[in-house]
Parts: sequence; C-alpha cells; structure tokens
Amino acid sequence: MPPVIPAPAPAPAPAPRRRPSWAGRDFRVQTAAAFVSGLGSAAAPVAAAFAVLGAGGSAGDVGWVTAARLLPAVVFVLLGGALADRLPRHRVMVAANVGSAAAQAAFAVLVLTGHPQLWQMLALSAAAGTAQAFYMPAAQGVVLAAVDPADAGRAFAFYRLALNAAQIGGTALGGVLVAAVGPGWVLAADAAGFALAAGLRTLLRVPPPARAREASANLARELLEGWQEFASRRWLWAVVLQFAVVMACVLATESVYGPVVAAQRLGGARPWGLALAAQGVGMVAGGLLMLRWRPRRILLAGNWGVLAFALPAAALAASAPVPVLAGAMLLSGVGTEVFGVNWMVALQQEIPAERMARVSAYDWLGSLVLSPVGTAVAGPVAVWTGLTGALWAAAGVTAALALLAVAVPEVRQLRRAQPGVVRAGHPGGVPEPAAVTPG
Repeated sequence: MPPVIPAPAPAPAPAPRRRPSWAGRDFRVQTAAAFVSGLGSAAAPVAAAFAVLGAGGSAGDVGWVTAARLLPAVVFVLLGGALADRLPRHRVMVAANVGSAAAQAAFAVLVLTGHPQLWQMLALSAAAGTAQAFYMPAAQGVVLAAVDPADAGRAFAFYRLALNAAQIGGTALGGVLVAAVGPGWVLAADAAGFALAAGLRTLLRVPPPARAREASANLARELLEGWQEFASRRWLWAVVLQFAVVMACVLATESVYGPVVAAQRLGGARPWGLALAAQGVGMVAGGLLMLRWRPRRILLAGNWGVLAFALPAAALAASAPVPVLAGAMLLSGVGTEVFGVNWMVALQQEIPAERMARVSAYDWLGSLVLSPVGTAVAGPVAVWTGLTGALWAAAGVTAALALLAVAVPEVRQLRRAQPGVVRAGHPGGVPEPAAVTPG
C-alpha cells in the first residue's frame, strides 16, 4: 500500500493591511475635513473675482475685495494662535468653519438674488477672513501634533496631497461652473463645504492643552512667549520675511492679474480655471515626490522650490498661450510642495508643541502681512506700469527673494534631524534638531 502523503497545510491568510503609523484617527479626520472644505475654497477666489467683474467692478475692485479677506487674517491671527494654544484646537476650528460657512452663504445669496454692492462684498470677505484667522494656527497645530515624528515627511506630504487633490477639483470645477451657472452657485458650494468640514471636525479627539488649566495665564505674556520662540530662530524669521513679499506678489498675480489677463486675452474664466487646475496637478506631483525624497538640508531644498513661484507671473507677462501658462502653473505647484513639506518638517522638528500654534500664528502673520497691500495696490500699479510691467516686476522680485533667502546660513544649513533622539515638549517625542554649523 503506497504511503499516504499528507495534504499541504493551507497557506496562512494574509495579515490585514495596517495603516501606516502616521495615519492616526485625528490625522485622518483632519485630512478628510481639509479636503472637503478645500474643494469649495479652491473655486471661491475664481467665483469672487468674476462676481466683482460681473457686477461692473474693475481690476482694482477685485483687488480690494481680496484685500478685505486678507486684512482681518493679519489683524486677528495672533489672537487665533494664542487661543489655539489655550483652548481645545478642534473647537476653535469648528467655530471658524461655521463663521466661514455663514459668510460665504451670505455672499452667495447676494450674488444669486441681484447685483451685490462693492461694500457688501467687502464686508462679507472681511468676515470670512476673520474666521480664517482663527482657523489657521489651530489647524497647523492639530496636524503637526497628530503625526509620528519618525514619518513626518511622508505624513505631511500625504496631507498636502489631499489638499492639492481638492485644489485640482475645486479650481477646475470653479472655472467651468462660473462659466456655466455663474459665481453665486460656486460660492454656495463653498459655504456647504465649510459646514460639512465643521461637522467632521467635531469628531476630532484633541486633548485640552495643559496650559488651559493655568488660571493665571495671561494672553499678552503668551503672545510674548510665542514671539520669543519665533525671533530666536533666524532661519524661521528670515523665511517668513521672504514670504511676506513673495506672497504679496503671488496673490496679486493669481487673484488680480490672472483673472484680468484671462478675461482680456485668454477667453474668460474657463481657461484660467484650467491653468489653476494645472497648478494643482503640479502640487500633487510635488507631493508624490516628497513622499520619497528626504533632503538632508530641508530649507535649502525648500527654497529652490520657491524659485518656481515666479513662473506664472512671467508666463502671463509674456502673453504665453494657455498650454504654456498651464505648464508654468504646474511647475509652480511642484515648487509649492517642495517648500511646503520641508517647511512643516522644520517646524515640527524645531518648535515645542505647546507653543506651536503661537509660532504658527507669527508665521502666518509674517507671510500675510503685506498680502492685503499687494492685492489692494495691484490695480493702481498695473495702471502706472502697465499690466505687463507689473507682472514682470512680480516675477523678478519673487525670484530674487528666493535666492536671497538661501544666502542666510541658517536657512541654507538647517539639517533634517536623525530619528531616535527625542526632545521634551513634543507629543511622542521629536528628534533633537541638528546643529546649524557655520560655512
């Protein structure tokens, strides 16, 4: 009788696929909420610009409406940062999202029911900007605190990929929908997105900061602590000063000059929306790059990305056809992610968690402080120098500042920290910052 050969043991069932260590619950909720609100917010600037133009406004009026949204962000962002380090950050974000939803809904009603007056659009833009001032530092603190430092670069790249996917869909749909159904419905969609994001953020489980229990906490003292943290790092304030001017140039180009050039030379909202969508595609490409690339000198790599910010203004100044403009926008999107991911890594690596929102507030303040001025004077500057001259100036200043920032030793030499060594003050520990050596 032949020997009985035992049947082979069944192969073990594959282990269930686990999420990466950086994809915790709060990180997933915040990413989903940011994606939802980002869809509408990406389309809203196109809708607002064409709402102003459709009501008989000029390029200068578009600049004033944009500035009205930015100015309250500058005025209130420090208060927002102090509150976000004192209160549960998700509650601050929910309240800010509700305020943004209300302002955008009112703007939509005005556009859909008649001819909005300039003062009405200015007031509602200012209300939305005030809400954003309280949202931005809190959101930055939640994302940075929810990430495992060992995988910070990958996590931040993924988070920004989600934002940029929303940017692509929102800008592409924004241009198409503004042309198809008018800007009012796009603004209404933005309001709905903010409302849904507020609901999602109620699911966050952010513990109250320890400082919330300090009855003697003084708001002025807390702002001073944040300033001391900010001013003591030359790499930090040097880049923020750079971005104060760069963002003014970029926002003037994308919020004022771009729509005007599109209306005059490119055929209206649709091609401009497609060009903005190409920028979103570039951001996704940059995010995919940053999922794998871990540059040793994080801010040196990031500032090379800033050079690409000058390309859209140069393409518009040169009266480039839509495909060339879209290519310039795509490359600027890649540069945005190369800078943005490395900047988030630097902040998480170097700034204590309990002061993160206040430092982020100074970061936002510096980056936005000249933006209202830039958008407000964009129209008069274009009248004085000509639209083409204003665009070439924006491109040249942006490129020059990108190169000047690299000349600062602390910017050029700040290195990615090695994993394994932790510093007190960060959730789960954060690698000790690498020394910045001269030369």
